[in-house]
Amino acid sequence: MNDFKRMTISAQKAMIHVLNLNKEDIVLVVTDKHTKSEGEAFYTAAIEYGCAAHLYLLPENIRPLLEIPSELSALVKGKTIVINAFKSLGEETPFRVKWIKQILATKSIRVGHCPGITKSMMIEGPMNIDYIKMLDAANKLIKSFNNAKQVHITAPGGTDIILSIEDRGFSTDVQIIDKLFANLPCGEIWCGPVETMGDGLIVCDGSIGDIGKVSKPLKIFIEKGKIINIESDDQKLIENIEKLINIDKEAKVIGELGIGLNPGAQLSGNLLEDEKALQTAHIAFGNNEEMDGGQNRSKTHRDFLFYKPTMKVSYKDGSSQILIREGEIL
Repeated sequence: MNDFKRMTISAQKAMIHVLNLNKEDIVLVVTDKHTKSEGEAFYTAAIEYGCAAHLYLLPENIRPLLEIPSELSALVKGKTIVINAFKSLGEETPFRVKWIKQILATKSIRVGHCPGITKSMMIEGPMNIDYIKMLDAANKLIKSFNNAKQVHITAPGGTDIILSIEDRGFSTDVQIIDKLFANLPCGEIWCGPVETMGDGLIVCDGSIGDIGKVSKPLKIFIEKGKIINIESDDQKLIENIEKLINIDKEAKVIGELGIGLNPGAQLSGNLLEDEKALQTAHIAFGNNEEMDGGQNRSKTHRDFLFYKPTMKVSYKDGSSQILIREGEIL
């Protein structure tokens, strides 16, 4: 069996289990020259399943994209599933946020979002797993966060932060049930913490969205949910992050707490896969409008991953419990 056939089988499996693919679906696959074979695998998977499908290539001559191409906007009409399988560019985060908002505004399209998808992801690990078993693990962990008030997160790298998560329910991308959005590969749970609360230190010793693995840890100091300072021995990294967190005022404001659950995900430097890996967590700054209770309206969204988190949750009734200890889910 050749690699393209294996990618097609993996794509179809993910679309069935995660996006609830059915033969009546009309699928739009958005791809580019860099990930064309991966995009074509999703397109072929939809066609072979019996769906109608359309393949669209992003125009390279105007990249990085800042706005949604008009011809792409027109293609949304009548579609029931959209797959975003294109190269991940940091400068295009505002475009991706706008594009996802436009799709989700229809209230009827399921989104498989996979910027930075690679052949190895589709064949070797994070998309070739037991979806039913992973969904059970996700639902159990989400249930453990019910009625939570705050979470104290520590990690061996130095992370030590308290976030308010009161009335901010967790979601998962392992299967779309009451939501319309999932990453592919999938495998995490997340919530949007209270934006005006959250104090402490995040030490990103893993990877950063659109940047990759860090060569030197990045320290992010937080007060009242907002970045007040960053430090690293990698000066170039500091300069890159400063640009990305100053795109607008809310780019420095807390946006997400995510926990990885995918047993097939490897730490490759590509956050699309890294953030799904077991024994990792990530905290993001920027837009969280699509999360339960989310109030952050930034044009961007940036994830910072760290290893082996410990999470102690305090509940509304005054009790507390350690749900994760050094990466192990208890």
